[in-house]
Amino acid sequence: MKSKKMPSEKNPRRQIMIPREAAKYLGIHIITLYRLINKGEIPGFKIGGQWRFKKDLLDSWILNRINKNSEKKIEGKQSRF
Repeated sequence: MKSKKMPSEKNPRRQIMIPREAAKYLGIHIITLYRLINKGEIPGFKIGGQWRFKKDLLDSWILNRINKNSEKKIEGKQSRF
């Protein structure tokens, strides 16, 4: 009996994205992606001088940004009183 694989398990290479794919995945312009890279704000790595991004690291990065923004909003509301 064959075990069912998750779509990500079928092709692990799909987990590694080039800048154009990462920008599209994040819903940002590629120039914005490169600005984030230059600031060291986004997780990425170079292979042969070209930037690559792991999907799961980008997902974690997004969640961390959401949490930081939520914390700032809560702190901002508390400081008003």
